[in-house]
This record gives sequence, structure tokens and C-alpha cells, in this order.
Amino acid sequence: MNNMDISKHLSIWPKLTKREQERLVEAATFDTVKAGEHIHDGNKECTGLILVASGQLRAYIISESGKEITLYRLLEGDICLFSASCIINNLKLDIMIKAEKDTSFWLIPTETYKSLMDQSVTISNYTNEILASRMSDIVYLMEQVMWHSFDQRLASFLVNESTLENSERLSITHEEIANHMGTAREVVTRMLKYFQSEGLVSLSRGSIEINDVSRLKALAE
Repeated sequence: MNNMDISKHLSIWPKLTKREQERLVEAATFDTVKAGEHIHDGNKECTGLILVASGQLRAYIISESGKEITLYRLLEGDICLFSASCIINNLKLDIMIKAEKDTSFWLIPTETYKSLMDQSVTISNYTNEILASRMSDIVYLMEQVMWHSFDQRLASFLVNESTLENSERLSITHEEIANHMGTAREVVTRMLKYFQSEGLVSLSRGSIEINDVSRLKALAE
């Protein structure tokens, strides 16, 4: 795939000058990863900006005790700033980025993007919008953890996952859900069994069938 295809996935492309477009095309590299592979391992490295062409990435953090919690997902056309957090002064976040599905992406070198951001009002504003959106995702997650009961959070997760996968049958383990939600597998299993007793879901090995999405939505709210 030619780097020129980056124009189809970067939303501000038409607003960039010809020279800015050329610099991005010259600098960006196209790559692919298999599901389960990591692209970025915390702020000890400044990988560069990741622009997703296809697939699905997961951005998450790990606590000192080893628990994971998902901050947000990255889908086609999404860009991740935190993989190049060194371009943003005083931003220190140990965010991991892992492929949930086979994923293709462009990697824009940090030096190139920072130079463009310093020179272009369009790119600077775009960067601020992305940063504000991601911080909003993180604040929303904090509010969920602090103010919502676990049954509400799990119901919301299942509804969102069903929307993301466009299916009411989710191929996901209790351990994976626990990692997304920052809790223990046993906690997830107990609540899923309760949901099953209430007729909300049906459980089988490695998958969950949503039986009543409207009641799950009501519970989530």
C-alpha cells in the first residue's frame, strides 16, 4: 500500500498545504501488526504518532499491582498522540497500545509531526482537539469507576462491545473483560453469572450471548 493512501484516513488532509502533505507522505511509514502484538510500551519510548488504516487497537494502562484497564480503542482513521507523548510538554502517561485485531497503520515520526505542529495552525488545532477528546475519554472512565456500580459498568461494557463488534455474540473471555475494566476475573465471572440468572446473557466457553440488550442498556443508565 502506498503512503499516499494516508490522505484517505487523515481527516485534516484537505486543509493542509501541498508542502505539509508532501512532508507527511515522505516521513510516514506503513506497517501491519497481528492481533495480540504491542505497538507502544509506555512513555519510556516515543514511538511516533499512530494513524490507524484498518483494524483495532487498545490503549490501556497497568497498575503497580499488575491490573490492566482500557482507556480507549482506536479504529480506522483514529490517531494516537500518547504514543508520541514527548511532543507534548509535561505529559507523562505510561500508556500501552496493543492490537486487538490484525491492524494496519501509518507511523508518523515524532520529529516530523512536532515540526509541522509548530509551523501549522491547522495541525496545532487538530492536535489540541485530539488531546481534548482523549482526555475526555479518560475523565469519563474515571467517573465510571468512581461513581457507578460494577453491574452498571459491566452492562455498559457489554452494550458498547456489542456495538463495536456489530454482534450480540461476543467472542471474549472473562479474563479479557477483567483486563478492560481494571478488576479481577472472579468479579467479572460472578456478575456475568448473575446476569445469566436474570436472563440478560447466556454464557459459554470463550463467548457471551446478549439476550436482552434493552435491559442491559437500562441497567447501564
